[in-house]
Amino acid sequence: MLMTTIWAGLTVGAIYALVGLGYTITYIGSAAFNFAQAGFVMTAVYIAYLGLDHWKLPALGVIVLATGAVSLLAVIVQRVAVAPVRSHDALLITTVGAATLIDGVAQRLGGDQPLQVSFIFSNRPTTVFGGRVLPGELWLIVAVPVIAITLTVISRRTLVGMAGLAVSADNDAARLFGINPRRYAVGSFALAGAIAGLMGVFVGPETSAFATLSSAIALKGFVALALGGFRSFSGAALGGFTCGVAEAFSARYLGSEYQTLAIFALLLLTLLLFPTGLLGGRKVRAV
Repeated sequence: MLMTTIWAGLTVGAIYALVGLGYTITYIGSAAFNFAQAGFVMTAVYIAYLGLDHWKLPALGVIVLATGAVSLLAVIVQRVAVAPVRSHDALLITTVGAATLIDGVAQRLGGDQPLQVSFIFSNRPTTVFGGRVLPGELWLIVAVPVIAITLTVISRRTLVGMAGLAVSADNDAARLFGINPRRYAVGSFALAGAIAGLMGVFVGPETSAFATLSSAIALKGFVALALGGFRSFSGAALGGFTCGVAEAFSARYLGSEYQTLAIFALLLLTLLLFPTGLLGGRKVRAV
């Protein structure tokens, strides 16, 4: 029973981590905190529902469709809600506005009732380390750290990744070295959207498709980011899993009404002990 609770927490935490990773990608690549990221995940879930349950497409086709469509949506958000804005304070307003618009379209087209997304794997639970977990949940739990590690390696070991870090640190200095910040901004949003689309078929069966999904996971994704540390992909993943497990245990032992309270109490305690997050150590970079 204890391990089952842990698996449930890790599954939910993987979803929060996915949102946190998207926040980190756009923050590093464009110095913009994109509150529409949770809307990208919700859009991917709706596409998964349409592809798997309505159009009866094969899983691979749905993954390709969702990855391309959500990536395109992310680029549109960047060009419309981010690129024309010069003030970082105003960016918070415009990306929240984009998120609200995505939510409104989802509610208009999808209705108010949750839509159950089919499993692309077996929906029979299996026992792992003494706890019951679905195969799709295991894939989700494993996929998120793999994505985080891959992004970390790219950002630290490749010229493309280090150029993105340079853009995040100082746009003007990056231009002096021949780096195009606009290109990296568009690329970061496209990548964040593509990852959200890629994971839609895994997230959908856990959450269902409903119009307020983005608002339900947006704040938890931010908490995951704050717990793990800004600009850290590994931190976003760790923060998401920590958030999910804390939520699962608080629901089991304290009651579901204490879930949010427990998470924010954990966040406050973490920031008191580690002001930059669990993995958000201060770094000085030469650009």
